[in-house]
Amino acid sequence: MNVKWEGVMPAVTTKFKGDDTLDLDSFGINIKAQLEAGVNGIILGGTLGEASTLSDDEKKMLIEETVRLVNYRVPVIINIAEQTTKGAILAAKNAQAYGASGLMMLPPMRYKATDFETMTYFKEVANSTELPIMVYNNPVDYNIEVTLDMFEELLKNPNIQAVKESTRDISNITRIKNRFGNRLKILCGVDTLALESILMGADGWVAGLVDAFPAETVAIFELAKAGRIKEALTIYRWFLPLLELDINPQLVQNIKLAEVATGIGTERVRAPRLPLQGEEREHVLNIIQEGIRTRPVLPNYKSLRNTSSSN
Repeated sequence: MNVKWEGVMPAVTTKFKGDDTLDLDSFGINIKAQLEAGVNGIILGGTLGEASTLSDDEKKMLIEETVRLVNYRVPVIINIAEQTTKGAILAAKNAQAYGASGLMMLPPMRYKATDFETMTYFKEVANSTELPIMVYNNPVDYNIEVTLDMFEELLKNPNIQAVKESTRDISNITRIKNRFGNRLKILCGVDTLALESILMGADGWVAGLVDAFPAETVAIFELAKAGRIKEALTIYRWFLPLLELDINPQLVQNIKLAEVATGIGTERVRAPRLPLQGEEREHVLNIIQEGIRTRPVLPNYKSLRNTSSSN
């Protein structure tokens, strides 16, 4: 399925049963809610998906189940976060075999690669697969930045098509647009900078709190792209305390707790992660409960899609 690299793409959580196996029933409830809200893709196996704890068999199950659930309505993207080039190439091969439509790729894990090593890593994986790739550029959390000069080289590979922009530097969006035009699609990767990024020209939003609040997330994107900035800003200001739950070491636990509150998820995480406890749990619950109490009435944002896509 063709990947347009635009719109809202949830980085979905992975659901677990009490015996620590995959809970595909709860997972399906959340995917259905995302599709009903009008998301443009589903991203599996990111940080929120607890990818580092998943076996290859579990990743296969998640990809195949998601492909079945979406039924070609939106593309299914799988994250690649590997320690070796060989492992990343195998992961890309498996992703295609299991039915994924595209890849999101981090630089090599657990090794601070040089610029040359990082570019070689991305290019060798890109050369090994037909799937389109979104580079996940997050130097804040992963200590490797993919610079514009590096992208100049990487974009010689036609299937390197997008960047998940998580540098926290809003002006980087303009730099990318000035240098590459539409050759490199930009998706904001930081929830608390999403509206700002969209207004500066980002093509999409790889979102986290969308897992609990899918309609509100898509509404902000569609309203902003349609030029209805004041309405988008009103929702965004309501949303910001919740979005800040995403920029936290316990983002997985925070967002899963929010999913429980909105009825489209469970709180179970995979050890060594544990559910929130004590004062921290009460603090997060208070933020979530206040968000639900003041939850805005949304306009008919789905009717804006044709308008926003033409802007």
